[in-house]
Amino acid sequence: MERAVLLTGIGGQGVQLAARTLAVAAVQSDLEVMVFGSYAGLMRGGNTDATIIIGDGPLRSPPTVAWAQAALVMHHEYWPGVRDRMVPDSVIVVDRSVFKGALGLVHGRAVEVEATGVATELGHGRGGAMVALGALAAASGLVDLAHLRAAAYEVLPSYRAEHAKANATALKAGFALVKEPVPNVWLAPAGVP
Repeated sequence: MERAVLLTGIGGQGVQLAARTLAVAAVQSDLEVMVFGSYAGLMRGGNTDATIIIGDGPLRSPPTVAWAQAALVMHHEYWPGVRDRMVPDSVIVVDRSVFKGALGLVHGRAVEVEATGVATELGHGRGGAMVALGALAAASGLVDLAHLRAAAYEVLPSYRAEHAKANATALKAGFALVKEPVPNVWLAPAGVP
C-alpha cells in the first residue's frame, strides 16, 4: 500500500526538514520512501512544499501526486492547493499558531495544534514544524515516536547537530498533543477524491 503525505508552509518554517525527518523515520521503519521538496526563489517567506510517498513495497506513484491521505500545514497562504488534494478520511495537522482563517475542508479531518506556540514554550521557537510532525505521526500512526526521534539526529548536517536534541524534544511534545490516532487514515483509497 502506498501513502501520500503533503507538507506546506512558508520558507523558514522547517517544512523541508520535517519532510526529511519523516522520510528517514519511515526508512528506519523498513518502508520504501520517495521525497519531493520544492520551494520558491525566496528562502524565507516564499512557498515551500514537500510530498512524501511511503509504501510497504516498491513505489509506483510519482513524487508529485493529485491526492494525499495526510498533510502537515504550517501556514494558510498555500493551504488551498493541499486542501484540494485530500482524500476522504485523510488527516490534516494544522499549526493554529500561524494558520489564519477557516480550513474549508471538503475531505479529511483536521487536528489543530499550536505547534509554533509549543515550540516557543520549549525554547525552540523555530521548531514548530517538528512539533507539528510529532502530532502528525501520532494522529496518523505512520511512524512511531522512537523512529521519528532517532531520525532527528540523523537528518542534520554536522554543523547543525546541536539542534537535534531540541528537534527530538519538539517531536515528542507534538506527539503528546494527540491523545489517540485518527481512525481509518490509511484505508482511504488512493486516487482523486
